Amino acid sequence: METKAKIAGEQLRLARLARGYSLEEIGERVGATRQFIHQLETGARSASDDLIAALADELGVTAAFLGEPIPSTVRPEQCHFRGHITRPASVTSQVLARGTLLDKFVAAIEEHLELPEVSFPDLPASSAEEIEQAAEKARRYWGLGTTGPITSMMRVVENAGAVVTYFGDLSERVDAFSMDRRRPVIVRSSLKESLCRQRFDFAHECGHLIMHRGIQTGDRATEDQAHRFASAFLFPRGAVLREFPRGRTINWRALFQLKLRWKMSVRAIVRRGYDLGLLSPAQYRTANIHLVKTGQAKVETYDADGTLPIEQPELLPSAIAALESAIPGGAVAVGRQVGFAPAMLELVTGASFSDPGPMPDDPKVVRLRPL
Repeated sequence: METKAKIAGEQLRLARLARGYSLEEIGERVGATRQFIHQLETGARSASDDLIAALADELGVTAAFLGEPIPSTVRPEQCHFRGHITRPASVTSQVLARGTLLDKFVAAIEEHLELPEVSFPDLPASSAEEIEQAAEKARRYWGLGTTGPITSMMRVVENAGAVVTYFGDLSERVDAFSMDRRRPVIVRSSLKESLCRQRFDFAHECGHLIMHRGIQTGDRATEDQAHRFASAFLFPRGAVLREFPRGRTINWRALFQLKLRWKMSVRAIVRRGYDLGLLSPAQYRTANIHLVKTGQAKVETYDADGTLPIEQPELLPSAIAALESAIPGGAVAVGRQVGFAPAMLELVTGASFSDPGPMPDDPKVVRLRPL
């Protein structure tokens, strides 16, 4: 009689969601029914060694990963999504699963490398004035001042200890996602190749991590608060009052010069002027109509011509490169420590890895000479 091996249902579900498979899809890939996979995930059934091996191969994890429950779970108040509130639940689950696995891999990296100290200030805010002050305090806390543009938002969040990566196949309904863990994780969709939108997304996630610690976000109020924080962080109030063009008509030339200087979309700059009372409701409405009519509602001038190149993550790629010289087998070896095959490692980090084959501690490997 074939012996049945125990499987940790939550681990199976986590890997399945990270790969974007439905119960039926993964069942078809391993020759099992949807109902049986569901029973495995709920702990109602056990799986054979052969089925566990097949599941591990399809999901890009090790058999050990599927048998060991993840030590800590991610709570809803630790997760912040930027994007359409109406996004499908399947997309939310997929992003959350990948973020959870990335968090696990980063924790393993820190056993071998020293990463920047996490330094996100805790500044609760909800009213417009509180948010303006929180943005100014955050800039001062990080030594950015309040009078000039931020050179690189990527370096701001990475220097503050956050790990940034891209999920290239994310739905267009998710712009960015952050997890307020011991080491924050920020994930952005690479579908939207605009520096100004990228910087705003990072500043938006900073708003959640700074203002909404312990608060479940995703509703209109918390999203609007993070929007206001992002605008105030990228273009501080005092600078707006000095530099925003005033007049009876809208000075588009001056607004696009501000875009190049502050690396912030004209649409966001216009909203900033409206929020601070420099544009009337009628002017604000006229400005938005103009942007729509000129085809700049989503992609503006300078967004796609190379004038404002996208900022690339540095911390995670540098850590992965450093692992190659720090330990035998590098990042792939660390991935295997937490139960990831190269396929899953690529999925959660956005990097490319080659499978070096079985590790020396694999029981099926016979050593021909001492290591």
